[in-house]
Amino acid sequence: MFRTIFTLSALAAGLLSSSAVAAPTEDIAPRSARAADAGGVLVAQNGDFDVYYDARGNRVIVDAETGKVLAIQPPQTRFDRRALRQERLRNLGPVEDDRYYLDDPEDTARLRRRQLEEEGLIVVPPVDEYDPYSDNSVEAFPEAPRDDGSYGNNYPEAQQPAKPRTVKRQPLNEASIEPVEPTAPGDQAALPPKIGGETAVDPSLSLGARQDVAALQVLLDRAGASPGVVDGRFGSNVDKALAAYNEITGRNLRSTDVVGIQAALEQSGGDAFASYNITPEDAAGPYVASVPEDYSQKAQLDRLSYTSVTEALAERFHMDENYLKALNPEANFNRPGTIIKVVNFGRLVAKPVASIIADKGKKQVRAYDASGKLIAAYPATIGSADTPSPTGTHAVSRIALDPNYTYNPNINFKQGENNKILTIPPGPNGPVGSVWIALDKPTYGIHGTPDPSKIGKTESHGCVRLTNWDARELAKIVSPGVTVEFID
Repeated sequence: MFRTIFTLSALAAGLLSSSAVAAPTEDIAPRSARAADAGGVLVAQNGDFDVYYDARGNRVIVDAETGKVLAIQPPQTRFDRRALRQERLRNLGPVEDDRYYLDDPEDTARLRRRQLEEEGLIVVPPVDEYDPYSDNSVEAFPEAPRDDGSYGNNYPEAQQPAKPRTVKRQPLNEASIEPVEPTAPGDQAALPPKIGGETAVDPSLSLGARQDVAALQVLLDRAGASPGVVDGRFGSNVDKALAAYNEITGRNLRSTDVVGIQAALEQSGGDAFASYNITPEDAAGPYVASVPEDYSQKAQLDRLSYTSVTEALAERFHMDENYLKALNPEANFNRPGTIIKVVNFGRLVAKPVASIIADKGKKQVRAYDASGKLIAAYPATIGSADTPSPTGTHAVSRIALDPNYTYNPNINFKQGENNKILTIPPGPNGPVGSVWIALDKPTYGIHGTPDPSKIGKTESHGCVRLTNWDARELAKIVSPGVTVEFID
């Protein structure tokens, strides 16, 4: 009897020991492979598998050895990986050698945040408040600066970026232009909202226009090497002006030397741009609705004035009209008090001119002082194949500002069907613009233009055509008797 009881006790102890040994196997088994009848995934080979996500959010498990799809799990059947990771963080604390799976958007976000933290672009909150899986856990880009220059970071240890440097505006130095006061940030409130009177800007106007190129054009203009209209674009007029600038100043400035251009701007009058407050006189005009092409219709007008405020201001500030609009897309130019952005072209050339060369090949007029030093250069349209400009050397005979124009088809070209002599009234939109510098060769001269953006790019009727502001500057420093030599 005693032997039977001992045998049964030993058998029971053996069963209990076998259960205890098997228990860890049952606990680990679900991690590698769950029974097929329980809806799990049976992984072949060595248990290595890849996980992908299709366009519907399904989790696709693929055997890494065979490439066979083992299972497709809809989103609602997957484990809550976020909850599992949060639980791991609470139990294990931070993990130094963390893994990131780039096919998982959450892991990609965590990796991006960790990289930004290492670069010092994101300040990590205190550990007890840190939830890397909150809705606002990742800030791929810092918050935009506020009006006061600070950033929206609530942590006191965060380093605030330096405030943008305030550029001190310099006044424009021309008698016909009122000084421009610096614009404080709050003054921008004076800009009108988008209303019916705003300037309509073609989206293509600013295509290719760059403010760094415009700054170079301003620098050239200040030195007397005119680029024509300031439009923020490279071209032959800028190339010619840059060569003239280096000859005038004795420097070797390159168009790509941003540092040198900025330093030269600071020395010659400050920032390339300034603010301007549109006055009641600017808005009042007078303006004409349009300028007819036909000379007989032009002759019937009292004056060939500007057609708009933008045209008048663009010419005053040596700018292309479209570029002025592109710089101020929301400005109401017809409203006095509107603050707009213009170029700060600086002082005009004031040295007397002793001789002039009209270079037909370069399409440029160059003015020299008595010592033969270049003091000014202007892009020009000089004659055409049908109506060539003069040859040889001539002299300035007289100078007229704001002149009328006498059209004589018997001597000059014929315009349209006009066979009679016509007197075209004065104005910046007249055939010779606002300036006429007559030469000793009859009917020929140096004059302005109603189309400044076409200077150096089109042909003329034999005369030398400049922008109105370049012609006016030259008229102030030239005198009768100054020689004008035409070269090819």
